[in-house]
Amino acid sequence: MQNPAPFELSDTAEAVLALVDKLGPAEVTTYGDLAAEAGTGARQVGAIMRRYGHLTDWWRVVRADGSSHDPARSVPFWDGAGLRHDGTRVSLREHRHTFPG
Repeated sequence: MQNPAPFELSDTAEAVLALVDKLGPAEVTTYGDLAAEAGTGARQVGAIMRRYGHLTDWWRVVRADGSSHDPARSVPFWDGAGLRHDGTRVSLREHRHTFPG
């Protein structure tokens, strides 16, 4: 029996996941910020995170208002990383990563 071929990520997906991997321990980014840095759109970032988010710290990518697509699953990760939040939204003022340029 042959081993299945490993899946291949698109260049954009690799770029998005690599950017998430570079975030500091108490940092988050928004779909829009990540999209601008990766040279794509926020909806494309959402699609990439939906499909491949399990390969990185998916909970570090939040909406423009700091909310998560799944706060119930995100809160324990936010707590573990020391991110200030109100149970549904991370404080972007304190924890938003600023990409250079």
